[in-house]
Amino acid sequence: MTQTILDALHDVMSSPWVYLALFALAMLDGFFPVVPAETSVITAGVFAAATGAPNLALVIVAAALGAFAGDHVSYAIGRTTNDRLRNGRRSRKAFGWAERALAERGGLVLVVARYIPGGRTACTITMGAVAYPRRSFALFDAVAAGSWAIYSGLIGYVGGAAFENDPIKGLLLGLGIALTITAVVEIVRHVRRRRTVREPEPVLAASND
Repeated sequence: MTQTILDALHDVMSSPWVYLALFALAMLDGFFPVVPAETSVITAGVFAAATGAPNLALVIVAAALGAFAGDHVSYAIGRTTNDRLRNGRRSRKAFGWAERALAERGGLVLVVARYIPGGRTACTITMGAVAYPRRSFALFDAVAAGSWAIYSGLIGYVGGAAFENDPIKGLLLGLGIALTITAVVEIVRHVRRRRTVREPEPVLAASND
């Protein structure tokens, strides 16, 4: 059974169409986050190290371009559904957070959100809805998409290099590393959020005048 799965994956990864598939998955993941884009890129990285196919550089380029395109679709959705998003009960907090975060950190929020589960789509849609400048959005999104593609591809490559003769173990290692990093990011965010909530409001001294 395992060998059958490996053979099927090898056939897919050695096909020249794999780059188009990675582009499409990364693009869809930009506005339909249930698509397993990151897992696909990690898998491609594993096979790039273990079997030499596909080409790691092309995997990273295809994934980055797909993510960039998908984020712009998500941004456009935010622009066209601005009023409905703003008036929605569930989205008011997201808008408030996005506007505060953009005011404090600017487009860097988009780069950080790329590594937060569910954060990327929420961030790109919200940036479109608050009419964040498109040029600035494209600049920061290029950094976010490129760094994500490099990160995912290299994690898979590390796993594949560690278990060159057993791609399944390499894939499990790559996914494990990705999940661990995600968990650490979430824990740090949770701790920082709790500290921020607990910090008392500064009390201004009353004037004697």
